[in-house]
Amino acid sequence: MMYAVLFEDNLQLGTEVRQKHMPQHLAFLERNAAQITAAGPLRTTANEPAGGLWIVQADNSDAVEALVKDDPFWPTGLRKSVRILAWSQVFAEGKRLV
Repeated sequence: MMYAVLFEDNLQLGTEVRQKHMPQHLAFLERNAAQITAAGPLRTTANEPAGGLWIVQADNSDAVEALVKDDPFWPTGLRKSVRILAWSQVFAEGKRLV
């Protein structure tokens, strides 16, 4: 099953925390590339930080939650909130999938 994971960042921590843990976070994403198929930051239309997004392939939402908590960003307090949503992809690369 596919999941969309929406992160809202704790902007009070500033960019220092993100920069300090970014190498470990990127290595974590690489190690989990079989499950985390896409990941990246979100920004507002005014180009301000707004959080992040993962697309995850997993058996269930508990497995997704475990990935979230294994991310080196998690214990830092950088993540203000997380939403795990089941996602059904119906369109990709210009084609219907259903």
